[in-house]
Amino acid sequence: MTQKTAQDFHPQTLKLFDQYVHGDITRRDFLSGVARYTVAGMSAVAILEALTPNFVQAQQIAPTDARLEASYVEYPSPGGNGKMRGYLVKPAGAKGPLPLVLVVHENRGLNPHIEDITRRIALDNFIAFAPDALFTLGGYPGDEDKARELFKGLDPVKTKQDFVNAAKVLATMSGGNGKVGVVGFCYGGGIANYLATQLPELAAAVPFYGRQAELADVPAIKAPLLIHYAGNDERINGGAAAYDAALKAAGVKAESFTYPNVEHGFNNDTTPRFDKASADLAWQRTMAFFNQHLRG
Repeated sequence: MTQKTAQDFHPQTLKLFDQYVHGDITRRDFLSGVARYTVAGMSAVAILEALTPNFVQAQQIAPTDARLEASYVEYPSPGGNGKMRGYLVKPAGAKGPLPLVLVVHENRGLNPHIEDITRRIALDNFIAFAPDALFTLGGYPGDEDKARELFKGLDPVKTKQDFVNAAKVLATMSGGNGKVGVVGFCYGGGIANYLATQLPELAAAVPFYGRQAELADVPAIKAPLLIHYAGNDERINGGAAAYDAALKAAGVKAESFTYPNVEHGFNNDTTPRFDKASADLAWQRTMAFFNQHLRG
């Protein structure tokens, strides 16, 4: 069966799906709303299934890939949830201190897609670490809907501190060079922006279609930023101009790219919202940015 793309769905269907996955409407609301936009041979339920991530089909790097050393590591999180866990991936037999990248997931916790992203980064000769915000609630449950529901039960203040602590732990990781960058997607993009305001020692931040940091906190940012926006993402893009202006006024080294005619989540290759051309370009820019600011 041919993999569907965003162009196979009515634009309003994609807007409703974005509202659904971010908790603004219920599953029932989505199915009811999308019924008027069904296409030939697809019911509302079938549309939802088509938009749901397919982790197996999209996986690029196997968890057992011999080129990597991967493990789950617990770390202390004072001021957060006390004890957390993340997915740590290093190149096998790595020589010399390596740069470090914190990977922050979407609002579903550490799912297989984010683990795959973490492995991809490690294969480019980085130490990559992806915490699971849902660890305190039992970890990613293996179901996206259940994960979203669990996410609503997190204490947002403690969870932000969990990621602050993860970055600090990563900076002292054995085999690392002490230079930490962060990349995050959707919710994780917002965390990437937030960490830039909280950690003056952060060496680089790359938010993908994430909520902007509080404008009052922008002068605290010391790290260079590479910001990726999706052209069709009205919800996030509404804050882009003010954020760019605040970054410029504060003298922050920041560059923003908006990828035209693509959806929120365009880098996520497990769903039809994935756009390969934009994702490839954004990823090339991301890795070049990390190589520039985290090595040497």
